[in-house]
Amino acid sequence: MPFAHWNADRAAAIVAAQANREGALLPVLHALDHAFGHVPDAAVPIIAQALNLSRAEVHGVISFYHDFKTTPPPPHVLKLCRAEACQARGGEAMAARTLARLADRADIAIEAVYCLGLCASGPAAMFDGRLAARLDDDRLTAIVEAAG
Repeated sequence: MPFAHWNADRAAAIVAAQANREGALLPVLHALDHAFGHVPDAAVPIIAQALNLSRAEVHGVISFYHDFKTTPPPPHVLKLCRAEACQARGGEAMAARTLARLADRADIAIEAVYCLGLCASGPAAMFDGRLAARLDDDRLTAIVEAAG
């Protein structure tokens, strides 16, 4: 998913569009993340001023929720299911081998997730938003290599 490059004016407009909502901070953070692929540090003072919060409060929420990133994401994201059902089908060992194999790939973020809803078809993963089930090393490698 292509994201816009950081733009303070666009960020201020996004914040202003959400600022009057009750409990606006999370909707603001989600909207910024959706637009830019992350919530840049430069957005914190904009958010704080618009919502009458301290910068520390805004930063605290960003750092508390693991889905909010403060740096741009790599072009590809691989989410490996680490839940019990996938572990029982060899997912934990496959995840370890995948992490070792892709450790030097700066173009792929590898994240652990705890259930993709494919428990009967594990091990499962999500690559760039597309679900894949009944994985083994070869199939997962083929999915990742097909993206470039």
